[in-house]
Amino acid sequence: QVQLQESGPGLVKPSQTLSLTCAVSGVSITSNYGYWSWVRQPPGKELEWVGSITDTGSIYYGPYFKSRTSISRDTSANLFTLQLRSVTPEDTAVYYCARAPNLPVTGGLDEFNFWGQGTQVTVSS
Repeated sequence: QVQLQESGPGLVKPSQTLSLTCAVSGVSITSNYGYWSWVRQPPGKELEWVGSITDTGSIYYGPYFKSRTSISRDTSANLFTLQLRSVTPEDTAVYYCARAPNLPVTGGLDEFNFWGQGTQVTVSS
C-alpha cells in the first residue's frame, strides 16, 4: 500500500524559503514508474500543480513555479522534498504530496492516484 506523508513548518515568514518533505512508504520512489509530485490548494482556489520528480530523477515544474522552486529527493530515505523561495502571503495553502501515473498538467484530482493528507503552510510575519 502506497502511503505519503508531508512534514515541515506550518508558518513561514515572507521572503523566506518554504521547505517540505514527503516520506513515501510501500514503494520505492526509484523503482515504481511515476511522477512524485507537489500540489497545493490556496484558500478558496483550485488545486495547483507545483512540480514533480520521476523515478529516474527527472524534474518538471508547473508553469507558475519554475523560477523559484526546487524539488529533490533522498533515495536512501525514500523521500522527496520541496523548496519554494521568496514566499509571499499568496503562497499560503495546503500543500500535498502525491503520485501521478503521467506528467501532471493542472494538478486536478484525477491526475493523481495517491495522496498525502496535506499540510497547512501559512506565510505571515
